[in-house]
Amino acid sequence: MRRSQQRRAAIWALYQADLLDRPLEKTFPRDTHAFTRVLAIEVERHQPELDELISRHASGWTLDRIAPLERSILRVALLELLHPDAVPGETPIPPEGAIDEAVETAKEFCGADAPGFVNGILAAALRELRVRAGAET
Repeated sequence: MRRSQQRRAAIWALYQADLLDRPLEKTFPRDTHAFTRVLAIEVERHQPELDELISRHASGWTLDRIAPLERSILRVALLELLHPDAVPGETPIPPEGAIDEAVETAKEFCGADAPGFVNGILAAALRELRVRAGAET
């Protein structure tokens, strides 16, 4: 199974946990790939940090007004931007690749405005991270 499909599986698990208010572990099918499981668990572990970043860049939107699927898409992409080594033993996806996959997922599964919304938040977050990284060097 391709990494992009595994990322989508993580997004769906997170979406179900969020929407149904179920423990994340109960949303995984028995045959869930380890990458999917670890990615989703890491998103959940870093969720306060990810949500703060989403809130900061979602101009005019509160976190609870963002559709649950879009929140899950944003959280997965942001985890990979902030913590590229979150899944041990895996080659990190380049930041632009994480954004592209998130936008493509939003195009396929969300409303017409979602891809632009997702892209805008992720691009702003990436700019912030790069400015921060430049300031630290």
